[in-house]
Amino acid sequence: MKKRPYYLGGMVILLSVFFCCACMQTKQLSAPDEWKELFNGKDMNDWWVKINHHEVDDNFGKTFRVEDGMIKVRYDQYDDFNNRFAHLYYKKPFDYFHLIVEYRFTGKFHHNAPGYAIRNSGVMFHSQDPRTMYKDQDWPISVEMQFLAALDDGKPRPTGNMCSPGTDVVYEGRVDPRHCIESTSKTYPMEEWVRAEAMVYGDSLVKHIINGDTVLVYSKPQIGGGVVNNYNPSIKIDGKLLSSGYIALQAEGQEIDFRRVSIKEIPRTP
Repeated sequence: MKKRPYYLGGMVILLSVFFCCACMQTKQLSAPDEWKELFNGKDMNDWWVKINHHEVDDNFGKTFRVEDGMIKVRYDQYDDFNNRFAHLYYKKPFDYFHLIVEYRFTGKFHHNAPGYAIRNSGVMFHSQDPRTMYKDQDWPISVEMQFLAALDDGKPRPTGNMCSPGTDVVYEGRVDPRHCIESTSKTYPMEEWVRAEAMVYGDSLVKHIINGDTVLVYSKPQIGGGVVNNYNPSIKIDGKLLSSGYIALQAEGQEIDFRRVSIKEIPRTP
């Protein structure tokens, strides 16, 4: 039997090493991403501000500010509120993700803001790009995880609800016509830190989690419904599923602090 050239053995070893490295790299690439802090605790350089009646990045009255390692919503430089509903957008869209927001209601409510906004805020996701909003558009077309704190009447007031400015969702097997769907969470008082999480799987499933408990599940977020005013009609295509979009912290008249905004992208699976 002829002897095989000596270099074949070396070639086999090299190929084996190559395939082993390729497999290791594939495993690394397919592994879930680590948590990323969207808020770095120091500044808002990675965020855009959009306030009703103002252009993008006009942070009127320093509505959003970074102090004491937190994003704070304040109205001490306001006179008239004038429906200046405001949103702070992270500058990158997301589709499949696990979001954590830690917040507490604090301070004062602006006396000219609408009554429903007392101890009321939220985080928007699958939002339209703020640069596509008209100057006088009040809310972004988006899905909101609504945050509420207890009122002084002692009645239950759950947090982690779903609200739908310019959108619809499927709840309990049908498109739900309500603007807001209540969660099953407990009621939390002013000044208490609350950990809110959203598990968002593109245009399919969404879960809301409050302090570790799943409090609301729905599906198929899509453009539709009402509430949004002064929008570009070419943007609002009712029935279009929302598979991705921007994340935004909300300000609608109540002072609130955000100490953490973190995200982990979820890998898509068949």
